[in-house]
Amino acid sequence: MERYDVIVIGGGHAGTEAANAAARLGARTLLLTQNLETIGQMSCNPAIGGIAKGTVVREVDALGGVMGRATDRSMIQFRMLNRSKGPAVWSPRAQCDRGLYRRAVRALLERRAGLEFAQGTVTRLRMARGPRIDAVTTAEGRTFACRSLVITAGTFLRGKIHLGVDREIPAGRAGDPPSVGLAEAIVEQGITVERFKTGTPPRLDGRSVDLSVFSRQDGDEAQYWFSSFERADRLPQLPCYLAWAGAEVRAIIERHLGESALYGGAISGRGPRYCPSIEDKIVKFRDAGRHQLFLEPEGLETSELYVNGLSTSLPAEVQLALLHAVPGLEQAKMTRAGYAIEYDYFPPTQLSASLELKGVEGLFFAGQVNGTTGYEEAAGQGILAGINAALEAQDKPAISMRRDQAMIGVLVDDLVTRGVDEPYRLFTSRAEYRLLLRQDNAVRRLIDLGEALGLLTAEELKVAHRRLADEHAIDRQARDTVMRPESANPLLQSWGSTPISEPTRVVELARRPGTSLSTLLAAASGSAADPAVVEWAEIELKYEGYLLREREDALRLAAMDEFALPSDVPFQTFSSLSIEAREKLAAQRPETLGRAGRIPGVSPNDLQNLVLEVMKWNRNREVCSR
Repeated sequence: MERYDVIVIGGGHAGTEAANAAARLGARTLLLTQNLETIGQMSCNPAIGGIAKGTVVREVDALGGVMGRATDRSMIQFRMLNRSKGPAVWSPRAQCDRGLYRRAVRALLERRAGLEFAQGTVTRLRMARGPRIDAVTTAEGRTFACRSLVITAGTFLRGKIHLGVDREIPAGRAGDPPSVGLAEAIVEQGITVERFKTGTPPRLDGRSVDLSVFSRQDGDEAQYWFSSFERADRLPQLPCYLAWAGAEVRAIIERHLGESALYGGAISGRGPRYCPSIEDKIVKFRDAGRHQLFLEPEGLETSELYVNGLSTSLPAEVQLALLHAVPGLEQAKMTRAGYAIEYDYFPPTQLSASLELKGVEGLFFAGQVNGTTGYEEAAGQGILAGINAALEAQDKPAISMRRDQAMIGVLVDDLVTRGVDEPYRLFTSRAEYRLLLRQDNAVRRLIDLGEALGLLTAEELKVAHRRLADEHAIDRQARDTVMRPESANPLLQSWGSTPISEPTRVVELARRPGTSLSTLLAAASGSAADPAVVEWAEIELKYEGYLLREREDALRLAAMDEFALPSDVPFQTFSSLSIEAREKLAAQRPETLGRAGRIPGVSPNDLQNLVLEVMKWNRNREVCSR
């Protein structure tokens, strides 16, 4: 029997990040998956990033992850979303070549020392006293021992594809069988299990589409890299196209609504609110005259198009009729039908902030099995679970991320304290400190954590510290450089800003609306700086007051999170708390006062009383132990 420090089950976006992180920390790691050919597979849309999600990709990269690097190697269109709004919501998003992305992930993992791969379907978990995880057994008859196990099975746990009300296909995704034995093995441990559903749209042969009918959407001309450590060569860029599903599509769906698996009663699991099926859109948004569709390229060497916005569980022949009802798609050839998929997930309030299952040592969950949706949410959980699985195997204390430290911290804290009643999607609006948690400062926020853990190589640390030094130098230059009216006023007038009458520091001019720090510094010094470096300094200068306020608020939150709640606190005996608060606290057992306060049903008055009750309980325990 082979022995490993960490075993990761699943080769999707959570599994690959978990395996990579554990191996980076020196743990002997095994990535165990049903099909080695699909490691890094983009099961749904061929895109990475977006609102809040792009920030998570930058954070994963800052900790040595693979998602950002693989995206840079496979990017065929890039756009910075929300540029017209404030920097707190600027969101990088890339279309990727689906095949190149998968191959890039595999290549990045295979160069990681200490990481091994095996193909197999896990059917049994073996526990030791504690209880703690001890080993896994596969359907092929192989047994692998481990100190820690990370389960990242995505939609595979008793997965079932729906194409209409009477067509069900056991599958984890199209073409891949479900994982039934693993699901049953997990349930045998007494873990609560529930069902969610998600879906995917049909794909088209682009050669059968009249692209001249649609609005063309090109990417940004400026180059952008998700990774702060590598600079991949830029690939040819492809356009996306905007289409519309109008009245004819609505009429077809209304006629066939009873044939939808979702509305015909075949699906019991709840689907994602923020990525609804086309049936949901027609039913829930009756006043909308039409609905947007985006035709997105699947890759450089294929004409296949992904129809973003047309997720459906209708029968295949109805899907084809829907497509032909969209102007420009009258002759479209459907290469793959869309479908809904229903699967097991485990309510994440059963986990600690390290993503370890409460009550079972060494067993971690990450990704869609925790009730989330999206590649990026999976990757963020995966890297945290992989780090903590390695630390557990090395008898080191687990880490967690604060809500003011990372979007990953917001994501995980939401999951373990508030739970989910629908597939969870991350948004910037979920973060109290979103101006602190920007996509441009991920390395600055997480470099100390990455360095302390030993996640980054010496060369990566050198690159990161050089970037931070360059940013600091630009900040100092803006604060120290003085511009005279004769050089500053032509620029100010071109931006519609009031001229100056005396020498003024660049920092004061850069804080004016519509002004450009890079242009001001170039005019003052005669040389241009790296735009990415200037971007950080400009945001810090323009929003200095707001950032200071958020940092002060974050310190108050940190004080609450430093008030520890011992694992054996008898919440149910604290009569000064409301009955609801006692029940919620006893069920979830939060590790800190801060997390207790974020549990729905726990009021500020409950928190005040909880502090007094815990202090009294601690004193009584100390007296009894003497």
